[in-house]
Amino acid sequence: MKRVAEFVLRHRLLVCLSWLALFVAGGAAAGQLTDRLSFDFSLPGQPGYETERQIEETYGVTSFDTFIPLLTVPEGQTVADNLPAVTAVYDEIRNQLPNLRVVDFGSTGDESFVSDDGRTTFGLVQGPLPAGFGPGVEAQFGPVFTQAAEAAGFEPNLTSYGLLSAGGDTEGPSVLLETLLGAVGAFAVLLFVYASFLALLPLLIAAVSILTTFLLVLGLTTITDVNFVVQFLISLIGLGVAIDYSLLLVSRWREERAHGRDNHDAVVVAMQTAGHAVVASGVTVAISLLALLVVPVPFLRSMGLGGMLIPLVSVAVVLTLLPALLSSIGPRIDVPRIRKEGAASRGWSAWARAIVAQRFLATAVALVALAVLILPVFSLRIGQSGLESLARNGPSFDGVELLRDGGIGTGVLTPIQVLVPADQAEAAVGAAAGVEGIRTAVVGAEADGTAIVDVIPEQETVDSDGTAVVADVRAAIEGATTGSVGVGGAGAAVEDYSSAVYDKFPYVLLLIAAITFVLLVRTFRSILLPIKAVLLNLISLAAVFGAVVFFWQQGNGSDAIFGVSPTGAITFWLPVVIFAFLFGLSMDYEVFILARMREEYDKSGSTSAAVVTGIGRTGRLVTSAALILFFAFSALASAPGTDIKVLGTALGVGILIDATIVRALLVPALVSLFGRWNWWLPDSLARVLRVAPSPLAPPETDPTVDRELTASGRV
Repeated sequence: MKRVAEFVLRHRLLVCLSWLALFVAGGAAAGQLTDRLSFDFSLPGQPGYETERQIEETYGVTSFDTFIPLLTVPEGQTVADNLPAVTAVYDEIRNQLPNLRVVDFGSTGDESFVSDDGRTTFGLVQGPLPAGFGPGVEAQFGPVFTQAAEAAGFEPNLTSYGLLSAGGDTEGPSVLLETLLGAVGAFAVLLFVYASFLALLPLLIAAVSILTTFLLVLGLTTITDVNFVVQFLISLIGLGVAIDYSLLLVSRWREERAHGRDNHDAVVVAMQTAGHAVVASGVTVAISLLALLVVPVPFLRSMGLGGMLIPLVSVAVVLTLLPALLSSIGPRIDVPRIRKEGAASRGWSAWARAIVAQRFLATAVALVALAVLILPVFSLRIGQSGLESLARNGPSFDGVELLRDGGIGTGVLTPIQVLVPADQAEAAVGAAAGVEGIRTAVVGAEADGTAIVDVIPEQETVDSDGTAVVADVRAAIEGATTGSVGVGGAGAAVEDYSSAVYDKFPYVLLLIAAITFVLLVRTFRSILLPIKAVLLNLISLAAVFGAVVFFWQQGNGSDAIFGVSPTGAITFWLPVVIFAFLFGLSMDYEVFILARMREEYDKSGSTSAAVVTGIGRTGRLVTSAALILFFAFSALASAPGTDIKVLGTALGVGILIDATIVRALLVPALVSLFGRWNWWLPDSLARVLRVAPSPLAPPETDPTVDRELTASGRV
């Protein structure tokens, strides 16, 4: 780190010009990136996905989202009385948009397509897989359907699971506005920390990091598909990570200047100490994201690749551009110098002394708090959000109410598509219709010797209960027909994701833990500290998932704060993404705190002194860094979609739990308890990892004496 610092300081003009060029190029790339991102959620090799692909190749449509156009005839009339006119409305969609697949009462003759009162009927409309954001096929057939229905004197309505998931009649902020909201919150925290114009410097570093990452991701799209979700992660997580790393380095620079070093030496020492922690933190975050490559799901793999660039670019900018700026304009913008860095925070030092004095009590309080948060995790259900948690107003919600009031049920929103040989279609219909929980089954289309049997369940197939119905339908049809049977639809997709993601998840966990352990052994020169760090991260994540289950799945507060009813399940892709990001981001704070403790222990040889000074110097920084990330994730939670709200709140709450209960309470208490064993690294392991050994020190001072020294302020 010293060599890097000296190189940057010798060539600071070149460094600044290079990042300026990347900043400008990144700004241009950001505008082009959206069109290059993939909307692919494929699951190669999974049975449901392979069925969907075969349906798409043969019929040109997919069940990615099945739209439900509803017609209601005037009061006093029935659908049967107006059957020719009703059928003509759906035929108009077929005539004008032949690329869509339309199934309705007129095409099937099945009275299950009519409500109990006889006044409302529904259809199933499917189109090609959407290629990106924006309106889908509903924008094509919606106006056609509405115009034809109103011309015939009927009341039209359109709904679907996807339309409900997008929210009600309000729109959330754009990703740019979300980033700006997060930046405003971060700036407020930085003003508190620095109380000078230095608060602007981390924001500049974040801007360079974000736009440079956009540039690299644009290049990545020429090699492989990158999912559109990555652009949101780059903006919001990049904002928090870059500012956090800048916060650590700038604070150490100010501390060294306050101790009398000249500007050049202050930058070099800050790089040797805080810069070393930044490297370890950034690599840990990158590893946790890169481990997503183990999961055989393309969109998660692309999130791992794209997400990995966020911390690595932030580290590169912080370790090059930031010291170049500090060495040139740093002292001039560090005005007014209201807050001094010459001494550790009095408040945090007092807190650390209290923990050292009551280490057993502090450990017990932290573990009890975490146990209470973890308890609900045993009720975790993987699936998709229930309808009750989606839109609660707007035309799409009105359509769902119409389905319920008419006795049709909400299962039509997630129909099951069964692909069978054409000569087995009627047998498949009979077998599926006899399964408990199924409203009806009809032959929806035939082509190339195959037939699609549309099976409509009574309830939506979005969680484990729904997928049980899918399994029953599959078993019934396979037992009643000959030839291959493929099952697609939302329920099959839930089964596919559960198999593809969670069958491999233990390998992801093992890979992340193993690589992180090796990295932290090198960073802390210890065996015990890395083991504790990995275990505490897993405990912290369990607490986060418990909080998510309690708040979202069980609905304890989601309605009051967000107006969202209990989701009933957590969408299948969320837990693995939450885990990948939080594991790395939470480890940031562990590295910040323990790296400073290790430094102080090497100076004093006292664990108590290391804890008090380490927390006194990093407590305010870690809390401020956590608040910055919390503001970024809060901005993410302002999006209208329920899944995005769950993701934003999970990441935000996870950061707060980690920075308070775990890092500010449990970590110093455990370090104080473990004493000299924290710092032991035997020669044999040190040689393998190419790092200096750390022999086991003699027993430290009696804890009573430690407490007296601590209370007197000598440590």
